[in-house]
Order: sequence, then C-alpha cells, then structure tokens
Amino acid sequence: MKNPTNLLWILLLLPLIGVAQVSEDSKLYKEILAIDSALFGSYNNCNLATHEALISEDLEFYHDKGGLSTSKTEYMKALKENICNKVQRTLTPGTFEVHEIAGFGAISLGKHSFHNLVEDSHSEPSKFITILKDTPKGWKITRVISLH
Repeated sequence: MKNPTNLLWILLLLPLIGVAQVSEDSKLYKEILAIDSALFGSYNNCNLATHEALISEDLEFYHDKGGLSTSKTEYMKALKENICNKVQRTLTPGTFEVHEIAGFGAISLGKHSFHNLVEDSHSEPSKFITILKDTPKGWKITRVISLH
C-alpha cells in the first residue's frame, strides 16, 4: 500500500463498516498491547534490535510534523540519532484500543505523550494509529500515523 490515499480511505471508512474494538480481556487485545509495550520499551531504552524486529520491511510512517517515511532503514537511523536516550514515550491510560482486521491483522489506536529528556519538556497527549500484520514470523508493524 504505497499509495497514501488507500490508507486514508481505510481509516475514514472504519467507523462506517462497523469495526468494533475487541474486548480488553481478549487474546488479541493482550497480544497487541504487549507489542505496543515491547515497541516502546525498546524505544525508551534504545534497544534497536528489539525495535527493528517489530517493524515490517515495507513500513510507512506518517508523522504530522516529519512527513512520510517509507524506509525502514531511514526510520531506524532517525530513531538512533534523534530518539535514543533523548525521548521517552508514555501511553495515556485508558486510551488504548484494538480493532481486528479479518484476514490481515489489527489496528491499535490511542493517545500517548513524550518526555524530551534533553529539554526536560513534556508533550500533551496526542493520537496514534498503528496497523499490524499477522505474519508467519509474528506480528509486524506495517503502518503508523503519529499526530502531535
């Protein structure tokens, strides 16, 4: 899905097609929450190997301030240079949702905030959407939308 318009249509149509959030007690919710925790545990602790293992080779990362990134290599380089030991992410309690996408995987969304350790500043909670694909090698993060 290299065409951003396709992703936009999917996200706009989700409420219309009745995709309901899965229960917080469900196996899927717990799996996706564990992936989010692993992703941002590795983000917060600069564990690049763990972080990279969770990211799909065909990553599309949409950032409202930074633009679109379609290179996993460039994404990892930016993480190493701009985030490691400089920024920490916190999930906003009570905002995490998981929606199953039949035959593909899941979408997680919620709010999170960031602590800039260099400037000692904290962001207001902002929205994120993560699309995850269930692959034979485990869950892979394929698309991310991060709004600040």
